[in-house]
Amino acid sequence: MQLGTRWTAREQPPKAVPEALHAQIAAVEAALTPDGLSAPAPRWTLTFLEGRPVAELDTGVIVTQDAAGEVVVRYDDDAEFA
Repeated sequence: MQLGTRWTAREQPPKAVPEALHAQIAAVEAALTPDGLSAPAPRWTLTFLEGRPVAELDTGVIVTQDAAGEVVVRYDDDAEFA
């Protein structure tokens, strides 16, 4: 696994994030609801697994690209902040 980068939700994804993931990342962020307590926004972590991008939000949402090039959104049931 190769470490990519981190960024805060609702900010412009870094250039290292493939354009193919941008629409689904934006859709996930649009579904986030502020807690009203001034908690910091969750952060994304971009890594590459077997050459494919994997963007994981601190909340456990994962946006990745499968071997066929399709963008997939899923939830990590073992996420620490679930």
